[in-house]
Amino acid sequence: MSSIKAKDTNGIAVEIGFDGCIISSIEVADAAEHLALPGFVDIHNHGAIGVDVNSASVEDLLRTGEFLATKGVTAWLPTLVPDSDDNYQRVTDSINNAMRLQVDKPIAQIVGVHYEGVFANEAMCGALRPQYFRNGHWAMDGGQLPKLDHGVHMTTLAPEIDGGIEVIEQLVADGWIVSIGHTKADTPTLERAFAAGARHLTHFFNAMTPIHHRNIGVAGWGISREGVTFDIIADGIHVAPEMVRHACRSRGTDRVSIISDSVAPTGLGDGDYELWDEKLAVINGRTQNERGSIAGSVCTMADEIRLMHDLGFSVGEIAAMASTNPARLLGLDDRGSLEIGKRADYVLVDDEMKIIATYIGGRPV
Repeated sequence: MSSIKAKDTNGIAVEIGFDGCIISSIEVADAAEHLALPGFVDIHNHGAIGVDVNSASVEDLLRTGEFLATKGVTAWLPTLVPDSDDNYQRVTDSINNAMRLQVDKPIAQIVGVHYEGVFANEAMCGALRPQYFRNGHWAMDGGQLPKLDHGVHMTTLAPEIDGGIEVIEQLVADGWIVSIGHTKADTPTLERAFAAGARHLTHFFNAMTPIHHRNIGVAGWGISREGVTFDIIADGIHVAPEMVRHACRSRGTDRVSIISDSVAPTGLGDGDYELWDEKLAVINGRTQNERGSIAGSVCTMADEIRLMHDLGFSVGEIAAMASTNPARLLGLDDRGSLEIGKRADYVLVDDEMKIIATYIGGRPV
């Protein structure tokens, strides 16, 4: 397949065309017998193939990148659940080293780190561990989340916690992407968070107050508030497929990102596992911890684009939600679409959206 060419080892697209067609950010064209999509950008991934990001070594992270690449992912954010300061530092050191070693390897590229739920509402903790939650006073008193040497820094938080708005202001000023999640915030608080710079919502519908006709809740605000984007777990388990379709259509597919929320058992099948200090069962592709909560997913981005296709979304809409929109959210101008001058990260799929091949920096996986 030579219709997309990469310049030497730089992996930059210098020629893009299929039968003379130039591919724009959300258009695709027939590549031989397959469709070409920009490589998927997974902004919320806790691990796979037995690797949990919170306990991952450098080698674990690179192995996970290899697996994700086979599922069409070309960029990802290792996502941490609440943990001790010492372990946060250990993992960020591992991520730093993995980012140095991954260069020029045809594996999903780590582009930063995502801290989920450090500043969460205990009433909406889901599968997170509340013993490690912090409040705004911790940050105001000098507490800091470890940062990488370079890359994207993202966090999911509840703006209603003590000092929550001040934390948002501080993090945004420091260049963080702040997403609202694990929250029961009312509309005035959400508006204050929006003004402070938090304009995205994490795993829409999950761990947030639902829509009621007399109380719009966090979910209603997320659909109706101009300027808000959200990501959603499109595995058909976290959110009913019909509601996935409704939410994405209501918000607009240019404002929605698909995430996997993948956890360590992904790729290993049903069974009993240990995750985040408790037992986790995977039954018929659904996770459940000892508290009865869903604890992440065991789906991949490849699984999700097939569901979105079955729900009637066009190939261009799927490419936007799996690639273009998350790349834009993270400020990654060099990827997320198939354009000359951007990274030659792309995925070939058949007409049923099954992965045929993945190319990272123009190199086949």
